[in-house]
Amino acid sequence: MQISNTLNLIVIITLVMAGLWTIMTRSLIRSAIGLALTSAVLTILMFRLDSWLAAVFELSVCSGLISVVFISTISLTEPLTKSEVLKHMKDRLHRFMYLPLLILVVGVGLSLIKVKLNFQLPAAEIETDARKVLWNLRDLDLLGQVAIIMTGIFGVIIFFREMRRR
Repeated sequence: MQISNTLNLIVIITLVMAGLWTIMTRSLIRSAIGLALTSAVLTILMFRLDSWLAAVFELSVCSGLISVVFISTISLTEPLTKSEVLKHMKDRLHRFMYLPLLILVVGVGLSLIKVKLNFQLPAAEIETDARKVLWNLRDLDLLGQVAIIMTGIFGVIIFFREMRRR
């Protein structure tokens, strides 16, 4: 049990570090590779949580297909001039300077909140009612899905804000 918890903690820390590297790196290619790495680590976490179908989907689509599409698109874009790169780096550093601290605070805050979540894997019994499985047996999966959806929403907001500036 102790080894399993330690391994889960290592996977979660690796996931956070890969995600931070993905958004903090200045190279779009490195960012796309970081996204693939983050997705691959998330796949490991999903396998550890016995979410086999979601893990296979994450690995094949998100880590594989999406990364190939991003890298192909990036290779077709025009490179920025040196002054544009420096301005972009400065803006990005200013924008994300407090992100590691925010992640730490949110993590500590979530660990201190007294919300009853069922982090145990469900029994081997097969439940046919999807609502009961989602709301009563798979609390951790639901929390992960909410986090992924919120990340996507913030990504789209930032993307459109950048498009409006240009």
